[in-house]
Amino acid sequence: MCGIVGYNGKEQAAPILLEGLEKLEYRGYDSAGLAVRNGSNPVEIVKAKGRLRVLSDKTNDGLALKGNCGIGHTRWATHGEPSENNAHPHASDDRNVTGVHNGIIENYQELKDKLSRHGYTFYSQTDTEIAIKLIDYYMKKYQQGPLDSIGRAMTRIKGSYALAVMFKDYPDEIYVARKDSPMIIGVTEDATYMASDVPAILKYTRDVYYIGNQQIAKLGKGEAEFFDIDREPVTVEKTKVVWDAEAAEKAGFEHFMIKEIHEQPKAVRDTINSIIKDDKIDLDEIGLSDELLNVIHQIHIVACGSAYHVGVAGQYIIEDLCRIPVRVELASEFRYRNPILDQSDLVIIISQSGETADSLAALRETKNLGVKTLGIINVVGSSIAREADYVFYTLAGPEIAVATTKAYSAQLVAIYMLAIQIGKVRQTINEEKYAEMIQELQTLPAKMERVLEDKERIQWFAAKYSNAKDMFFIGRGIDYAISLEGSLKMKEISYVHSEAYAAGELKHGTISLVEDGTLVVGVVTQNNIFEKTRSNMVEVKSRGAYLMGLTNYGNYSIEDTVDFTVYIPRTDPHFTTSLAIIPLQLLGYYLSVAKGLNVDKPRNLAKSVTVE
Repeated sequence: MCGIVGYNGKEQAAPILLEGLEKLEYRGYDSAGLAVRNGSNPVEIVKAKGRLRVLSDKTNDGLALKGNCGIGHTRWATHGEPSENNAHPHASDDRNVTGVHNGIIENYQELKDKLSRHGYTFYSQTDTEIAIKLIDYYMKKYQQGPLDSIGRAMTRIKGSYALAVMFKDYPDEIYVARKDSPMIIGVTEDATYMASDVPAILKYTRDVYYIGNQQIAKLGKGEAEFFDIDREPVTVEKTKVVWDAEAAEKAGFEHFMIKEIHEQPKAVRDTINSIIKDDKIDLDEIGLSDELLNVIHQIHIVACGSAYHVGVAGQYIIEDLCRIPVRVELASEFRYRNPILDQSDLVIIISQSGETADSLAALRETKNLGVKTLGIINVVGSSIAREADYVFYTLAGPEIAVATTKAYSAQLVAIYMLAIQIGKVRQTINEEKYAEMIQELQTLPAKMERVLEDKERIQWFAAKYSNAKDMFFIGRGIDYAISLEGSLKMKEISYVHSEAYAAGELKHGTISLVEDGTLVVGVVTQNNIFEKTRSNMVEVKSRGAYLMGLTNYGNYSIEDTVDFTVYIPRTDPHFTTSLAIIPLQLLGYYLSVAKGLNVDKPRNLAKSVTVE
């Protein structure tokens, strides 16, 4: 959560910082602030409650703040309500230390009590103020400089953090440190940039450093030095970001979400082409040898949110194609339940950002048990990507909207290819079926483009039912997995109470909630259970539901049951999620637009959940 930026160079810092925060506003938007200094002059801090636009207006788009060294922050509240007092940056009383923070400090009360005993008082409700004043305390007590004071503070702080700090007596330097929260550093010839995520600095450089866990960096003008927690110098390798700046712009679309919905065919095509070579799946670069795949006893898929729904679909697909037992678990549950794992198991962690706190903790728990881990990740150099035994990179490019679309679709095809290859190696898929599935896989991007051509009908339907208060999504098997993700999209961006149910469970209590006018979406893409699901749809319609059906071309008999139908091209039944999810994404998007909501930045949500 939260977004932090920093700049140290020769240009005016404030406009650059505001521009970076704009790219990161999906990480938090209840308040924002800047701290800028002009040479040896005191740090000037400006903060504002509300969207970033309020801070821009308050600083005349940054022009009112003079100085070429500064840090900024856009907040998603954890400790303390959204307010100007609680907004970052925070500073010690004499402005000796000023800083911003992303993360959660778990032992903040203990540290606050310690500082109170030494005469410190507090003006905010945040854990960040405590971290900044702890650094100030060590700075004054030992008088050994920024590295020493930050290092000492890091040994006392429990929790997660990405910190960017400026010191009164070090006017041309910014110091940063991280533990379990993301941070990226970009360096050009005469400037240094720091941010929580890549889009904030893409305009200026693609040569970046991913600072390691429990490391500190000293940022000068055009240079960065790295140290471990003991203040010893360390080497951090430079990485080139393959995303370009245009990929993080709206490119004429009204919102990032609709742009990213339209980018799904490309994300899927690029991800497929990175793995399929000469009509064969090649996992060698990932390190997943046939020998390893052949000895897997059980697969555990661990994820949060939409990535968890990818896992639910993956369970059906892998078990059917590979005949390997699969468990799908929420990362927040997995990490606390003392999981039973075998040395021959494979744990798959799925995360767009590669920084999801619960998923990262689950990965570390798995590695402590000596079990092999595979990360399906979209961000190169992220924490999960660095720590997993094997990494399958999806090529979705930067995803800005809070509600995931193209990253979800890229994760799905990663699961497809993994399942197909495991099936071939374990001989649960013969050579003919293997070739057929690869050929069909390569047709998915074009079929996704066909689905997008039907968006006007979905827009009309969404506008007609934009006043819906309750929605239900029903399906069986893979269709249930699709329903879970469709329901989540409706909740997170349209604020409609929405639930997804396995259609066969309706009679076990759920159907009592259906009344006249209740909107129900029935997902029916699996022909072997078509009639079973349709009978469930008849049940809800007989109780007054307004019924939307989502099915394959050719299943025209469904029109006798439903009030509105959306069709998708036929494909291998294991791949239907990739096509069926698009109408549900569009339904959530257009319903949100019809209600006049902020599609890209839904209330109370942030893009990357980097804290518990």
